[in-house]
Amino acid sequence: MSKINDAKKKFDNIEIPDELNFVVQKAIKEANPMKNNKRKKMNPLKNFGLGAAAAAIIFAGSVNISPAFAQSMSNIPVLSSIIKVISINELTDGNDNSQANISTPQITGLENKELEATLNSKYEQENAKLFAQFQKKMAKIEEQGGGHLGVDAGYKVLTDTEDLLSISRYTVETQASSYETIHNDTIDKKNELLITLPSLFKDNDYIETISNYIKDEMRKQMAADVEKTYFIAGESDVNDGFDKIKEDQNFSITKNNELIIYFDQFEVAPGYMGTVKFKIPTNIIQKDLVSNHYIK
Repeated sequence: MSKINDAKKKFDNIEIPDELNFVVQKAIKEANPMKNNKRKKMNPLKNFGLGAAAAAIIFAGSVNISPAFAQSMSNIPVLSSIIKVISINELTDGNDNSQANISTPQITGLENKELEATLNSKYEQENAKLFAQFQKKMAKIEEQGGGHLGVDAGYKVLTDTEDLLSISRYTVETQASSYETIHNDTIDKKNELLITLPSLFKDNDYIETISNYIKDEMRKQMAADVEKTYFIAGESDVNDGFDKIKEDQNFSITKNNELIIYFDQFEVAPGYMGTVKFKIPTNIIQKDLVSNHYIK
C-alpha cells in the first residue's frame, strides 16, 4: 500500500509544463460544438469521445512538449512488466494453385489494457477480414477454371528498446503480379501511448518540410542510380505522382530515435521498387518538432 501512496504523491507532484496550455486550448477549440452562436444537440457518446480524445492529447502533449514531464512519469513506480509481441492465429489455407499464410501479432505486457486490447483487436479483425477475402477469391477462381492466388501476411518488430516498440505489419497479395502494403504502429513503452505522426510536431508544417526533403532525395537517388525510379508530381509521366505525404503517413522511429517514412508498393514508385522508405534527418525537421523526446 505504501508503494501505491508513494506513486500517488509522485503523480500529484508532477509539474505540468506551461506550454501544454496551447495544446489543451487547441483541442478544446477544435472540439467546440458551438457554431454560428447556435448550440447543436450532441450525442453523449460523442461527447465522451471528445473528452477521451482531449485527455489523450493532454497526456501525449505533456510527454512530447516536456521531456521533464516524461521523466517524471517514468519515475512513478509501477508493476514491473515485460512488453513483447507474440504470434497468434496462424491462418493457413489453399490448394496446389492458391495459398494463404497469415500470422497475427499480439502485444502483451502493457499496463494500459485499453490500448493493448484496441491494437490486438485491430490486428485480429484486419487479418480475419483478409483471410475471408482470400477464401472468397479462391472459390471464385476455382469456379472460373483455376488460377494462382497468394496472400502472405505477417509482422516484423522494427524497434524494441526500453522506450519504444515499433511493429510493422505487412501484406503481400499475389495474383498475376504482387502488391505489398505495410502498416506500422509505434508505442511509447514507458508511458504506454500510441505515438502518431502528427503528435510529434507543433503543427502541419511538417508535411511540407518532409515532403520537400523526400522529393529532393528521390531526385538525388535517381541521378545516382539509373535502376531507381520515383514518380514525382509534375516530373513524371504518371498523372498522380508524389506531391506530399499524408498527415498520418506510415512511419516508424528507429532505436537511434530517427524518423523513417514508409510508402506502399506502387505508391510513389513502379512495382519493381517494392515498398520504399526514407530516413528523415532530424536537423531537417528540428524546427517543426514539439520536442526531442522521441526524435533526436
